[in-house]
Amino acid sequence: MLILQRKKNESVIIGENIEVTVLEIGMDWIKLAFDAPKDISILRKELVEAAKVNQEAAIAAPGSLDAVKKMIKREEK
Repeated sequence: MLILQRKKNESVIIGENIEVTVLEIGMDWIKLAFDAPKDISILRKELVEAAKVNQEAAIAAPGSLDAVKKMIKREEK
């Protein structure tokens, strides 16, 4: 892990084509701007973790695939 200290309007370059800039700094928050190619996904970590938990729950739920198939058939009618 690399730990850096940056001030407002200062940036960090990741690789050759990703730039992270500090826009604002509050008491317990920081606003960052990410400039990256469109093919690079930038997501908040808590959203990625929530999606993973939802996927695991859907897989673990008994009969969940059958329930989804039944719902799809009902909507098709």
